[in-house]
Amino acid sequence: MSTAVKHRIRNQLRVCLLAVKFNIMREMLNKVTFLTNVGFMVLNNASFIIQWIILFRLKEDIGGYSMADVMLLWGLAASTFGLSRIFFARAFSLPELIINGKLDAYLVQPKNVLLAVLTSSTNTSAIGDLLYGLLVLCIFCFSPGRLLLFLLFTVTGAVILTAFSLLLGSLSFWFVRADAFGSHMVNSTISFSTYPDGIFKGTARFLIYNLLPVGMAIYRPVHVMMRFDGRTFLAVLGYTVLLSAAAVFVFYRGLRRYSSSNLMEARM
Repeated sequence: MSTAVKHRIRNQLRVCLLAVKFNIMREMLNKVTFLTNVGFMVLNNASFIIQWIILFRLKEDIGGYSMADVMLLWGLAASTFGLSRIFFARAFSLPELIINGKLDAYLVQPKNVLLAVLTSSTNTSAIGDLLYGLLVLCIFCFSPGRLLLFLLFTVTGAVILTAFSLLLGSLSFWFVRADAFGSHMVNSTISFSTYPDGIFKGTARFLIYNLLPVGMAIYRPVHVMMRFDGRTFLAVLGYTVLLSAAAVFVFYRGLRRYSSSNLMEARM
């Protein structure tokens, strides 16, 4: 990779980080609202701890998970969702931009179109999700090695969830009602991630490990943190790269249709 290319990539990433920083600072203008949103999100997530305490008083083992394992699962799910919504919130509302012709503003900007779109919005309440995930790890199942893996898998999970949303959202370049399908699939991924995978059998288990990315975003990483396995660790990293590459390819392939006004008839 040439020096010029490295310099260009570095500049693009710096611009994107500044965009996220600006989005957060804009939301912090009203500090009371900002802190309230973050705080209530932490409390909302924490309320489910009571549910699991009650369940584990009735049964010592749920789907092969102990109380600490479930908290690790919840922590990673929350932090993954939070990080993706902090940095790449627009990936979850991409169909709206495509269908309503709002991508035009990004096409004229002097930076990478995809990165400009993804980082153009931030969900500040998701900061509460990220903080909650870290708090759960520190309270219920902390160890230095697990913390490092947790941080790494928070990043890979956020990238997987963002890529999956981007991939499904990009289908709106071809199909007007793809947004409903994509939203349902993303919500299903998030819903499944809050329950031990051991309780799912048959079709449900097939879905979480083959159709939805929750297996590689949440369950496999949790298994690695519970009992480290090098092959699974590498599989998660490989899956993250492949899904991201597929999402980027589909987005830019669809963008060519958008640029050539092929969606005009669908908008009428």
